[in-house]
Amino acid sequence: MTALVPAAPAQVRPASALPSAPWLTGLLIYATLLFAPQTLNDGDTYWHLAAGEWMLAHGEVLHADPFSYTFAGKPWTTHEWLSEIVMGLVFRAGGWGGVMALTAAAAALAGALVAGYLRPRLGLVPLTLTLLLGLACLAPGLLARPHVLAFPVLAAWAIALLRARDEGRAPSLLLLPLMAVWANLHGSFVLGLALIGPFALEALIEGRARPWPVVRAWGLFGLGALAAAALTPHGPQGLIFPFQLMGMATAPTIDEWRSLDFSDPQPLEFGLMALLLVGFSRGLKVPPLRLILLLGLLHMSLQHGRHAMVLGLLAPLLLADPLRQVTTAAEPLAPPSSLSIGLVIALIAGLTAGRMAAQPARIDALTTPATALAAVPADIARQPVLNEYGFGGYLIFAGLRPFIDGRADMYGDDFIRTYDRAVSGNPEALAETLERHGVRWTILHPGNRAVPVLDRTPGWRRLHADAYAVVHVKDAPGAMALRGAVE
Repeated sequence: MTALVPAAPAQVRPASALPSAPWLTGLLIYATLLFAPQTLNDGDTYWHLAAGEWMLAHGEVLHADPFSYTFAGKPWTTHEWLSEIVMGLVFRAGGWGGVMALTAAAAALAGALVAGYLRPRLGLVPLTLTLLLGLACLAPGLLARPHVLAFPVLAAWAIALLRARDEGRAPSLLLLPLMAVWANLHGSFVLGLALIGPFALEALIEGRARPWPVVRAWGLFGLGALAAAALTPHGPQGLIFPFQLMGMATAPTIDEWRSLDFSDPQPLEFGLMALLLVGFSRGLKVPPLRLILLLGLLHMSLQHGRHAMVLGLLAPLLLADPLRQVTTAAEPLAPPSSLSIGLVIALIAGLTAGRMAAQPARIDALTTPATALAAVPADIARQPVLNEYGFGGYLIFAGLRPFIDGRADMYGDDFIRTYDRAVSGNPEALAETLERHGVRWTILHPGNRAVPVLDRTPGWRRLHADAYAVVHVKDAPGAMALRGAVE
């Protein structure tokens, strides 16, 4: 008779004294962005805050333009209204430091979610390199704008779809409220809807012996997600709007919609080289549908620089399992101790308090012509202006009505073409625009080709010039006659 040997008790790994990868990743991102001046280096931040403040003050969602003088009262689809209200509330409570903290927290949460998905699959070295390359693709777009608030939603959504596939099921319907929130935060929600298709098809191919349960479960989730995405103040129009924006003919004239310039080093370039190195040297194999999805995201990134951010978030998630097959195995996981978690939370609180105490100053910058605007007399500043595209948000935030600003979707292709011709250095096009809109003053970047034209135009004179902006004003008829007599 064989003696019964009691089974050895399962070993319980002691809690780690160090923060886990998600906590550490989130902390590093938060600490970096919280004090990075470039977080506020975008003119659109100003009008997003102004829109949020308007909606908070009036208790309603904007549906018409209250800011410009060229499109005043015209329809405007505020598809990022929820982000703008959140930004407005944070600005009220914490000023510019609060806006930086909000941006940093959103990026940190997205990074932590990605790190949490990768950590059980990848060893320390491949995990670190994968995170660094992915975050590098995100870095140029880490600005105080609504798309950053959508990053953690995108990461959470993609991870939920991947986990559903790992477990051989459809995503839970409890995920649908996240889509409703996403659709009101930012137009990237259409990507979340698009991601359902490849994973559903992958599940259908895998379960082709019994297709109906797969079609029913994934179809129900897909329809539910579509319905949730329509739960916005704009209804079905909100579903169409992102495609209208992407279809604008003048989009490539806007920096973030241009193709990446590979004459300078780009994070995407290094990511592609690293992927090719691993692919050719280790025989990396990616499932066909996920490879097609990656190629589609790569195409979008090469076409429009702003999509490199999406690739930076999603590529590490899609490549996690293939990389696990060809790299060092993940080390055994130990849960972080309460002490390490408490330390991270204390550091975050301390950093936030420091940022709130040392509020960032909004001084002259590429999209902040503070000194130039201060030089414009109040009675002139309230009159029609022709402004640099990137200055429009600052003018709105200062309570002035711009000629144009970053809301390209509202202005449309025809108006943007007219503006581009006016500032192209063509004297006739500039004169026609100034006359048609009764422009009394201009505030343009020193490199704008309209500046030397205005210098040579009778009746116009420079009021101010510095490294960031040049201001011209139109002389009143009486002043012109007086100047002519003196000369």
